[in-house]
Amino acid sequence: MKYRGGVRPKKSLGQHFLIDHSVTMRIIGALELPEDVCKVLEIGPGMGVLTQHLSEDSSLELHAVELDAESVVYLRQHYPELGSRLIEGDFLQLHEDRLPAGSFGLIGNFPYNISTQILFRVLDLKDRIPVVVGMFQKEVAERIASPPGNRDYGILSVLLQPWYDIEYLFTVNEECFNPPPRVKSGVLRMKRNAHTSLRCSEAAFKRVVKQGFSQRRKTLRNALKPLLPSESAGIPYLDLRAEALTWQQFEELTVLLIKE
Repeated sequence: MKYRGGVRPKKSLGQHFLIDHSVTMRIIGALELPEDVCKVLEIGPGMGVLTQHLSEDSSLELHAVELDAESVVYLRQHYPELGSRLIEGDFLQLHEDRLPAGSFGLIGNFPYNISTQILFRVLDLKDRIPVVVGMFQKEVAERIASPPGNRDYGILSVLLQPWYDIEYLFTVNEECFNPPPRVKSGVLRMKRNAHTSLRCSEAAFKRVVKQGFSQRRKTLRNALKPLLPSESAGIPYLDLRAEALTWQQFEELTVLLIKE
């Protein structure tokens, strides 16, 4: 199979280049930035299928971060206007000083092998990232957007939903990529909501959520046993499974279980 520009998708980087123009335009059209934000960071531009259209929008200040050296060479040749705003590096390891200053939207056909780690990094930067539009493996996208009471609902759902309103936008079939992945993909939009803080530390909240889902087939009384006091009478929700609780209920549990 022949690839444009001599750049071959690398399995080790989870690269599947999007080749469907209509999907490209739907992803870009879903990026709804607040009026006071003009910066966008694209993660993993690869061969520039999103980059091409984003760079043509004069209202945007486009930044991109790409780990693959071959793709960086291609992008520098075809999108020289990016200049220093094209960063060769790993978004997961990139120091905040190398990210766009201030607030910025995030977009990308995210490599499947690091897509959840990208969202954990988004959590760290949530006060600077008002909107995320990204492509994920379909099952991962469904899990992130899932409401409570659904078997797809999990740790990342709970950790993200206090801060972002999450929408599953549409499904993308395998043939829209080169090479085709073995799974379908899903596009999500996450918009920052008005919450600015929890009634507990974020570290404590994450600890309770992770512990609660550690044995998701068991009730929280069993899953949270390492965190429960000797006398747990009066603590709510312990006879439920983790997937039944809203993030607000996990917040309430955290306040009761971890005294800070």
